[in-house]
Amino acid sequence: MKLVFAGTPETSVPSLEALLASSHEVVAVVTRPDAPAGRGRKLVASPVAQRAEEAGIEILRPAKARDPEFLDRLREIAPDCCPVVAYGALLPREALDIPRHGWVNLHFSLLPAWRGAAPVQHAVLHGDDMTGAATFEIEEGLDTGPVYGVLTEPILPTDTSGELLGRLAVAGARLLSDTMDGIEAGVLEPRPQPAEGVSLAPKIKPEDARIDWTAPAHRVDRLVRACTPAPGAWTAFRDQRLKLGPVRPAPDAEVSLAPGELHVTKKAVLAGTATHPVALGQVQPQGKRLMNAADWARGLDLTAKDALH
Repeated sequence: MKLVFAGTPETSVPSLEALLASSHEVVAVVTRPDAPAGRGRKLVASPVAQRAEEAGIEILRPAKARDPEFLDRLREIAPDCCPVVAYGALLPREALDIPRHGWVNLHFSLLPAWRGAAPVQHAVLHGDDMTGAATFEIEEGLDTGPVYGVLTEPILPTDTSGELLGRLAVAGARLLSDTMDGIEAGVLEPRPQPAEGVSLAPKIKPEDARIDWTAPAHRVDRLVRACTPAPGAWTAFRDQRLKLGPVRPAPDAEVSLAPGELHVTKKAVLAGTATHPVALGQVQPQGKRLMNAADWARGLDLTAKDALH
């Protein structure tokens, strides 16, 4: 089939690679416009655009997917199908109607669970034991379309959302390629999603990533892992923001700490929660580099008033 692939971040690249290596013809990619990045805030092409340029594929960067010039070019290309992975923009009906087999999205959850922008983060945040990926036909509703195929992936007790998403991106690439094969062969029919089990996964914003030390240790652990690497979990220490990497619940700690209270030993930095303490891993003070919590604490002259908030 003639394909136009839509995607933007690094997560999308394994799927693009799989389709480039398949029997299908990827004739163009659709991606978000170049965005400022780094300290110099220079405009940088998306990972998908960079890979497409290497492959010599046409790159479409519409500001909005309803832009007339973009829609006209898509009609000229006349793709059979448009596979999508984390494109990052809503697709209007005018665009959805162009490819003969529609737009097929690879979504990183077992639909109808965790519809929305942050399915992996919410799966980790809510303590799910299992997640997966699904390919489905895009409709105008939010991830509501009929499903072509699924795969499952266990969530490990120490998984960050970044680690889990990395595995799903690789496994999902194979699922998306297989889905394209099945559509071309006429052996795949999408099935409507069940009405039960619907949950939503809205984007997690920086303000949502602030740690509540009055929560139980397992909730603190999940929040930090869900927000790693983005948007990054954080707390306040001496009125400044302190970013935190994954923590380790310490139910066997021999100290009892109030929520946010710190206890420093030669090898560990413990912080109190509503239940047992957690051991801090890596921290990043405001304006400084990422460092081990023990190294950070060594440079502090802690007082009884010092705590995480």
